[in-house]
Amino acid sequence: MAKDGSTGSTGSTGSTAAATTDGTTPGSGDIARSLELLWGTGDRPSRGPKPGLTLDRIVTAAIAVADAEGLAAVSMRRLSTELGTGTMSLYRYVPGKAELLDLMLDRVLGEPLPDEPGRPAAAPPAPDDWRVAINRMATTYLDNLRRHPWLLKINQARTVLGPSALRGLELSLAALRSMGLRDPELIGVIITVNSFVEGLARTQGDAEEAVAQTGLSDEQFWDSQRPYLERAMLSGAYPMMASMSEDTFSADFDHFAFGLERLIAGFEVLVAERTADAAADRT
Repeated sequence: MAKDGSTGSTGSTGSTAAATTDGTTPGSGDIARSLELLWGTGDRPSRGPKPGLTLDRIVTAAIAVADAEGLAAVSMRRLSTELGTGTMSLYRYVPGKAELLDLMLDRVLGEPLPDEPGRPAAAPPAPDDWRVAINRMATTYLDNLRRHPWLLKINQARTVLGPSALRGLELSLAALRSMGLRDPELIGVIITVNSFVEGLARTQGDAEEAVAQTGLSDEQFWDSQRPYLERAMLSGAYPMMASMSEDTFSADFDHFAFGLERLIAGFEVLVAERTADAAADRT
């Protein structure tokens, strides 16, 4: 959940897998220890701290490795190499990879949009502008998933909640309060938006992963099927597909903007109904 009001996948199951590809899942370690570390009650090692080594540095290094090589590449041994310290020194700060994952998730779900050339600084949405808030939530979360693709590989159904996660949820709920919906419905709005973003990001990520695994570009992959598809279209067995325009599957079409606009339009109908009901009750 981002500091600017966006969230991670609160209430969502994230990946349908029961655990990450390397057998680690959020909340599978010592939950009490993870909570101590997240909320600042267990940051200092019990003995012999290495000068310059901090929990923040460990988490930062772990995220960098996961971003570059995937979560499976993250290990205490690998981090000790990255940080130039002994493996046992890391265990004085964090019990193991399961607890480290809890810290990593809270960190990345609390990241705002990065500053980019040409992108104006995003001001917080007005208290009553829930449409802007939803747009910002979705854009921030999509950006986060693109920068940290390993997020889509893990099950976030039981994420251990730290300060960044709760702060993001707090800001999101505050920005959406003007919708006039019941509390479970507000959570439903967040889950709906996040599920849409995750689905789109997963499709894009899978496409990129397929290119990396096969060495074939999207153009090469579809060109190899073209003769068979053209014959299928000429057979008359697929009249709807055959009648579609040439730009139907164009990469220029912005599916993210299209889907998000439709979601907001749907929420507007519900908000209008709630507003009308409230007005009727007052009269």
